[in-house]
Amino acid sequence: MAIEQKNWLELMSKQSQITQVLQTNQYTEQFQLVLSKEDAAVLAESRMDVLNKEQRIEFGQGILPGIIYAFCDSSYIMQDNYREALIRLQEIFYLYKNEMLDEITDDELLEFMREQFEDVCYGDFDYLEGTCLDIFAQAIRAGYAGYKESAGKGEFEKFDIVKRWDKELYLETLKELAWR
Repeated sequence: MAIEQKNWLELMSKQSQITQVLQTNQYTEQFQLVLSKEDAAVLAESRMDVLNKEQRIEFGQGILPGIIYAFCDSSYIMQDNYREALIRLQEIFYLYKNEMLDEITDDELLEFMREQFEDVCYGDFDYLEGTCLDIFAQAIRAGYAGYKESAGKGEFEKFDIVKRWDKELYLETLKELAWR
């Protein structure tokens, strides 16, 4: 009986997730991103898998609609990689909710992920997961709470150990070289 009840609850959760994901199409189609019913079903199944893997329980609508709204206007997500990008972002999100010991809110984590994905990682999921979020998670586990004031915005620069390319400096150097 308990197994049947669990399966029924999972089925209801999956159906609810599919409906919520499909509703996001109304907004995301302006960015030429649309999920099919099959895509939504794959995403819902992926959600269940990652929740089990990360040993998490989720009540309510779940994070996927939040991920969709946060990343739908990304320069690095196109229709041909949309579903796979959402699967990967969902996996990264739940992994780092655990890694950050649930100290950070969903919105703060999404804001941080989005900012790094666009401005630091330039669409590289591995760099987002293995560098940016890893460094930030270490800081949070060590007690850093400054992200609360900024809601996760502009935080990575405080911890980034990699010298970044500076467009203005590049253009200035280019001008200098042209005058020689």
